[in-house]
Amino acid sequence: MKKHLLIVTLTLLAIPVLTACSTASEPPVLTLATTTSTENSGLLAYILPDFEKRYNAQLHVVAIGTGQALEIASRGDADLVLVHARSKEDAFMEAGHGLLRKDVMYNDFVIIGRDDDPAAISGLTDAALAFAKIAETESTFISRGDESGTHAKELQIWEKAGLEPKGSWYVSAGAGMGAVLTMAQEKGAYTLTDRGTYLVRTLEGLDLPLLVEADPILFNPYGVIVVSPERHPGVNSALAQKFVEWLTSVETQEMIGQFGVVEFGQPLFTPDSEEWRASQGE
Repeated sequence: MKKHLLIVTLTLLAIPVLTACSTASEPPVLTLATTTSTENSGLLAYILPDFEKRYNAQLHVVAIGTGQALEIASRGDADLVLVHARSKEDAFMEAGHGLLRKDVMYNDFVIIGRDDDPAAISGLTDAALAFAKIAETESTFISRGDESGTHAKELQIWEKAGLEPKGSWYVSAGAGMGAVLTMAQEKGAYTLTDRGTYLVRTLEGLDLPLLVEADPILFNPYGVIVVSPERHPGVNSALAQKFVEWLTSVETQEMIGQFGVVEFGQPLFTPDSEEWRASQGE
């Protein structure tokens, strides 16, 4: 009788141990390919922990230029992208790599340069005219030169100015925004930058003044795209769609709209999802 009781007791003790082992699992990993500005500005570090906690997921962020981010996603090596070059995004969708695209937010580009402003562009609201004056005076200009959204915008402005920049004064860095801002500081050069990354870097010692802003061509919208599971069967489309729902929700959009206000007196990004606009009666 004692032997039977002992067997039953051991069996009961083993049950919770087996159950605990069988339910343990690693959180799913979602790979987000994104532009450097969302990372360098600190926005992702500010908002992503909320998603990871809500969905018990881990975000693997690959922060590179928009062109490179879309290239990675076109190979199926990312589950979704968050970028800022609408023509490239549309081409990605038309090629069948994307399942869906949503507006997320926007900010703007600005032209910065050294204090003495040799091209005399300070206060202009015409970016193409500013570029023309920089070229005319052959003042040093640092270009991203990396197929990024910022680089695409720069080329659009040069095209509007009717110029093809070339010469020793025009430096193609082939680097991200942070590295380009450092180069511009060291060389006392002009460059085009998104406002968010620029403001964050001013807290780290960047002292190149903002010279040109408020031209409509400098508008900088961001979109999020879920990679197509039909085209790329290995992607985690279900979790990626949940991410998009979370990112475009009114609650997360409010977080985006508050980011940077305390430090700079203005948000670094303006919410612009369909859900946000509807909540604002737009």
